[in-house]
Amino acid sequence: MESSWTQRQNKEFEKALAKYDIETPDKWQNIANEVGKTVEEVKRQFEILKEDVRRIERGQVPFPYRTNNSNSN
Repeated sequence: MESSWTQRQNKEFEKALAKYDIETPDKWQNIANEVGKTVEEVKRQFEILKEDVRRIERGQVPFPYRTNNSNSN
C-alpha cells in the first residue's frame, strides 16, 4: 500500500535526513516520528529519493529553474 506525502512532510523528511545521520541510533524511527509516517514508509520514501537523485545525476530530469545565464547572481 502506498501512502501520499504532503509537501510539508517531504520538507520535514529532508530536514530529518540532514539531522539524523547514519550513526544516529534509531535513525529511521526518529525520522518517522518527525514526519508522522511509519518506518517502512520513510525507508520507501528514501529509496524513491535516491532514485530521483540518480536520475538527476544522469541528466534525465530537466531543470526548469536553470537559465541560460546561470552563472550570474
